[in-house]
Amino acid sequence: MKIEIFGSGCHRCVQVEKVVKGVVSELGFPISVEKVDDIARIVDAGILHTPGLRINGKMKCSGRIPKADDVKKWIIEERPQ
Repeated sequence: MKIEIFGSGCHRCVQVEKVVKGVVSELGFPISVEKVDDIARIVDAGILHTPGLRINGKMKCSGRIPKADDVKKWIIEERPQ
């Protein structure tokens, strides 16, 4: 499983990273978390407002800080069976 956090390093982007890493730690699944701060890659991903969160290639949210419960639900939904 791969999680990508898109953002330039602003406070909101840092908060998303903290939320995601907290949930990943709690779940204990083997998950790769990548912080993407390259503007070209952010634009290529179709993100108009950072922070953005993509799990297994599927955009889950953009322009807001997701709640930990939402992140947990999205990870479980995308987890291979």
